[in-house]
This record gives sequence, C-alpha cells and structure tokens, in this order.
Amino acid sequence: MSLNTYLREQLSLANIPFERFRELVDRLLAYGVVVRDEDRTEQLLYDDARRVERLLVEYFDVAGMVLHHDLNAGYFRLYAPGAVADGVREGDAAPAPSLRAKLSVDFVAAALALRFIYQERLTQGRVDDRGEVFLSFEDLAAAMQSQLKRALPASLGERMALLQELKRHRILRFSPGFSPTDADAVLAIRPLILGVVTNEALAAVVEEEGVDEAALRDAADSATVESDKGVEE
Repeated sequence: MSLNTYLREQLSLANIPFERFRELVDRLLAYGVVVRDEDRTEQLLYDDARRVERLLVEYFDVAGMVLHHDLNAGYFRLYAPGAVADGVREGDAAPAPSLRAKLSVDFVAAALALRFIYQERLTQGRVDDRGEVFLSFEDLAAAMQSQLKRALPASLGERMALLQELKRHRILRFSPGFSPTDADAVLAIRPLILGVVTNEALAAVVEEEGVDEAALRDAADSATVESDKGVEE
C-alpha cells in the first residue's frame, strides 16, 4: 500500500478531506506553528490538526521533523530535524540547518530577554490563565540592557520590525495599534517562548551576566525556530 493510499484511508475514517490535510501540512511547513487562540483561521486549523494528530506526527517523522503538541497552551509547533527544545522529544534525524530560521542577532537577543522576563514572572506567579506574561516595551528594553548589555534598535521602524518578527513566531502578542512610544501600551509574552529559548540558553546568559556579539550570532545560527519560508527559514 502506498503512503498516499494509507493517508487517504485514515483521513476518510477521521472525516477529514485529503485537501484539508494537505492544507494543515502546508501551514505547518510555512509558519512552523499553529496556535488555537491566534484567530478564527488558526482555531479551525488547530481543531482539525487535533483530529488527525497521529497522522501528522507520522507524516513529519518520515522527514525527520518533530511535531510538538502543547495541549494546555493550545498549539502545535514543528521542529526541523535535529532541533532541541525543552519539553520536546528529540528526533533521531541529523540536524538540517537549511530548515532553520535565518534569525537576526536582534531577534535572538530580544527572545533571550523575553525568556528571562517570562521565567522571572513565572517564578513569581505573575502569569495569567493562558500562560501569558504582560510587560511594557520599556520592560523589554531594560531587560535587554541589564541581562545582555545590549540596546534595542535605535529607530522606531527597526523596533516595530523586530516586534513584528517576534509576533510572527508567536513569541509576542500585541494589539494592531501598538506603538513603542506609547507608555501605556502592553505586550504579552506567550508560553511558546519556552519552546524557542531553552533553559540551557537562559542559564548561560544568567551565569555569564550577558553575552557578546559572537555568542548571539552562534545562538542565531542554532536557534530552534524553524523556517517561515519552508519549515518556519
């Protein structure tokens, strides 16, 4: 029996059209993550993915990828071969750097700072029912400076581009009208940050009291975020 035939038979049992399964695969390959509370589209994608979760896991496993489902937080994240993340089973495939995201140093630095804030607030019990932590843009800037000895990009355009990149990878959530210049504007760190920045990476920052440019570039090269032009690129 061919893989195609097997898939069609199993999908028929789950009452999911083959075209819908293909859409789920395409979405995970394109974005690397599906979050139920993101919007109506992702809610429907997530719910259908749960119905055929076993098939999706098996399908991606053939390519050495790992599909992680966090039931409590309500999301699926796809990891490239060889990726390592806290709480995610390790696959047996060799790393495939070409399927990893080409992340900027600013992105990695901001993600590390956000992970530090998240862990600190988590320890303090300052996490909402959805596992999110709220902060201001100034909180992020202060953490960048104190933990990484690094400033955020200077221009407003660069800052918004960085925030949008963090939002695209479902690390941050903020309203459409958010502006870094608004002192009352609020950012939300999503629990998905735990699958992007490992405890090991966080501990290294704390122990070294900051990281230099070379270390950040190394972190960018080995980040667990997948390609957003292939498997989250």
